[in-house]
Amino acid sequence: MRFKAGPCARLFSCRDKGLPLPASGERGLFRESSSTPSFPLAVICSTRRGSIQACRGLQASLPPLFFSTQWSLSMTSLPIVGAAMTLDDVETHRNWLLEKPRDLELQSFVEADVLNGDWAPLAERARKLLDGHQGRLGIHGPFWGFIIASQDPDIRAVVSRRLLQALDVCANIGATQMVIHSPYTSWSYNNLDNNKGEREKIIEYTHQTLKDAVKRAEDIGLTMVIENIEDKDPHIRVGLANSFNSPAVAVSIDTGHAHYAHGYTGAPPVDYYVHAAGNRLQHIHLQDADGYADRHWSLGEGNIHWRAVFAALAKLDSNPRLIIEIKDKSKIPASAAYLASLGLAE
Repeated sequence: MRFKAGPCARLFSCRDKGLPLPASGERGLFRESSSTPSFPLAVICSTRRGSIQACRGLQASLPPLFFSTQWSLSMTSLPIVGAAMTLDDVETHRNWLLEKPRDLELQSFVEADVLNGDWAPLAERARKLLDGHQGRLGIHGPFWGFIIASQDPDIRAVVSRRLLQALDVCANIGATQMVIHSPYTSWSYNNLDNNKGEREKIIEYTHQTLKDAVKRAEDIGLTMVIENIEDKDPHIRVGLANSFNSPAVAVSIDTGHAHYAHGYTGAPPVDYYVHAAGNRLQHIHLQDADGYADRHWSLGEGNIHWRAVFAALAKLDSNPRLIIEIKDKSKIPASAAYLASLGLAE
């Protein structure tokens, strides 16, 4: 259960109120709200597995102050969304990005020309723009023109080099996550069992492509998350990630891609992808769509069932990064506001 702060609520830490901090380095969090005049001081007590609320009121029958603990000082009663942006977008939305501990996915290091060139000035610009940023930082890795499970060893070598270049960027700017694309297609869904050993080949080719990148990611404390593109089977990408048996490989979901697969290929709805990923899910692209194309519309402009998606997310302990990824970047704050209007996120 999560508790939504009222419109007049303000949040404070235990230290702000001069109260003892809970054990184990966790922090209590107060909510003072004029919307509950009989109980002026409320303490929201939150853990990964649930929340409780206790109030100190004016009524003598109530016990003294209750408080519990919260695993993150910055956590509020609703999950906080971040966004995918270029550095230019960060300049535009910097105030929005810094107002809360919002996660950021930088998309300025995708192109081969950037990775092959001198990207140091871009990295320096990123560090300056993100001074004061309290969310988690990741990047979208390169993907144009290749797949990570090519049969051609020369192509695998190029892909491996490109991913290593992107990981060098991550190490430079302090990014701890990189999005890469799934090798599975709607065509492969119908043909993996039509050709003997095809399932195993895709896994083997992917391992050959990613082996150096996985080692590098482990060394710098980064996780590569495999994003669904045409994946019709919501479980197959999870199995691929698990096959590495490494903390450096996990799962991403793009809601619009999943909705496209649902509408166009008969795949399950988006929330099923969340359930299938379970706690292997560490990243999600939030975009709206109509099930016909990869729209990347602002949230609320399509017909994805967001309540079902967030109900599935609420069951997870993996704390995935919730990244708004839309074409019209000017609508990023409006997308967050839409989720807030539904009581799902902020």
